Amino acid sequence: MRIGQEVQALPRPLLGLTRVADIAYGVEPGLSVEEFRRVLVDSRLAERRPADDLDRLARMLAGADLVVTARRGGDLVGVARTLTDFTYCAYVSDLAVSRDAQGLGIGQGLLAATRAAVGPQVSVLLTAAPGAISFYERIGMPRVPDAFRYPAEA
Repeated sequence: MRIGQEVQALPRPLLGLTRVADIAYGVEPGLSVEEFRRVLVDSRLAERRPADDLDRLARMLAGADLVVTARRGGDLVGVARTLTDFTYCAYVSDLAVSRDAQGLGIGQGLLAATRAAVGPQVSVLLTAAPGAISFYERIGMPRVPDAFRYPAEA
């Protein structure tokens, strides 16, 4: 997938969720820190991210291999930030949808667009925020039985 290319075809249907026709999914490696922060705050994901440290958010964006966005009328309403080798695995480190756009299938659309961008041979993983577990269960994303992590120390 070329950088800046809009993701046209989503590989899976949105499983009965209402889909807003005017949502454009795309790959945006140059997403601004301000827009990213706004969606993090508006989605409540900022509670688990360094949202007040713009320099760190900028480094998070710069270090991502894939940034997929959802825009409605040009306004950013969702973002999926992924670390991947585009060959074997992809870790979705941030999946955020603005509160006023939640329930419209955008989170599922971002995951589908991410899967389309990395390709069918790539396994997509993520760690769910405690309040988002039911979302992933509802869209049929399988749970991984064994996972381990070292939490951040700072």
